[in-house]
Amino acid sequence: MVKYMKFLLSLLFTATLISVFPVEKSEAVRIKDIAQLHGVRDNQLIGYGLVTGLSGTGDDMRRTKFTLQAIYNMMTRHGITLNPERIREIRIKNVAAVMVIATLPPFAKTGSTIDIQVSSMGDAKSLAGGTLLMTPLLGADSQVYAVAQGPLAIGAFSFGGKAAQVQKNHPTVGRVPGGAIVENTVAFEIGEGGSLEYQLRDADFTTSANMSNAINRRFGTGTAFPDSSGSVKIHIPEQFSKNVVEFVAAIESLDIEADSTAKVVVNERTGTIVMGKDVRLSTVAVSHGNLSLIVREDYEVSQPNPFTPFSRGRTVITPQTDISVTEDEGELVLLDMKKGISLGEIANALNAIGATPRDLIAIFQAIKASGSMHGELIIL
Repeated sequence: MVKYMKFLLSLLFTATLISVFPVEKSEAVRIKDIAQLHGVRDNQLIGYGLVTGLSGTGDDMRRTKFTLQAIYNMMTRHGITLNPERIREIRIKNVAAVMVIATLPPFAKTGSTIDIQVSSMGDAKSLAGGTLLMTPLLGADSQVYAVAQGPLAIGAFSFGGKAAQVQKNHPTVGRVPGGAIVENTVAFEIGEGGSLEYQLRDADFTTSANMSNAINRRFGTGTAFPDSSGSVKIHIPEQFSKNVVEFVAAIESLDIEADSTAKVVVNERTGTIVMGKDVRLSTVAVSHGNLSLIVREDYEVSQPNPFTPFSRGRTVITPQTDISVTEDEGELVLLDMKKGISLGEIANALNAIGATPRDLIAIFQAIKASGSMHGELIIL
C-alpha cells in the first residue's frame, strides 16, 4: 500500500509539472548537422603492401606463401635476380604482408596527405617498429588515387616465450598519420546545372518540409522544395550563381526543427533503456511482481561411537532438501495517461515504486504487446 501511494504521488507531481511547464518543442539544429550535399562524400581506398624492419615477428615464410611471392616480385622490380626454383628457401622473419586502407575525403587535392590504417594479413606476431613500403591505394574503379609509405604507430606490445605471453591492445594493427599522398582526385562540381540537392541523414517528411520552409523564408519562395522524405532540391538564386560556396555556407548555417519517429530502444543484456521524448502511452493497467525461489541442500550426518573390536558402528548420511518460495505482492497499477505525459515521466513514476531497469524492460515489452505504447520498440 505504501509503494502504491508513492506511485500516485509521483504521477500526480509529474502531471502537475507538465501542466505548469508545457512540453517544449524540438530544439533547433543546423542544416549542416542533419543533412549533407548530394555528391559530397568520402571514397574508400585499399592496397596490398609489405612492412619491413620487424624484430623477428614477421610472417612465417613456410606458411604464408603470398608474402614470399610479394618479396620476390618486389626484388625483381628493383633489379635483384632470384632463382624462381629456390624461392622457397628464403627465410625472412622481419617482413609481413599487410592490407592498407584509407578514406579519400571530398575535394582532396593532389599532394595533400591522408591517414592510413595497416593490418596484418598473414601470421605475423607484431608490427611494432615496422615501416610500410610504398603501396599504391586503389579505388573501387581500380585506379590509383594515393600512395602510402611510412613508419607505423602501433600503440601496443606483445612479449613472451614458450610458456607465457604478455600482450596489450592489438600489435598487428597500426596507423600512419598523414602516411598517404593523394595522387589523383575525384572530379565534382558544386551547383552543376544551377541547382543543389541535400540528403537528410535520417529521412523524415516533417524535417524535409521544415528545411524547405526555412530556406524559402531566407532566400525567397520557390528556392527549395522537398523532393521526398530524404532529400530537398534547391535552385541557386541569381545573386549566388558565381559564388556557390557562400550560398552553401548560408544554407548550412540555418536553424530548423528536426523531427523523428517515436522510439524506445532497450538492451536486455546491459539493462539499458533509451526513450524518445515523443513516445506516448494510452491508459493501461500494469501488474509486476518478483518471484524468489531458493533451493538448499543439507546433509544430516549420524556418527556412532568410535569403532571397537566388539561393535560394528558406521556413519549414516541422510540428505535433506529445503525449498522456500517468496513472491512479492502483485500491485495492479493503473497508468491513466493524459495528454502531454510521456514515457519518460512514466519511467520515473515506476522507479518510485522500486522498479529496476530490467523490470522496466519487461513492463515496456508487455505494454507494447498490449497496443498501449504509441511508438516503435527496438530490442537490441
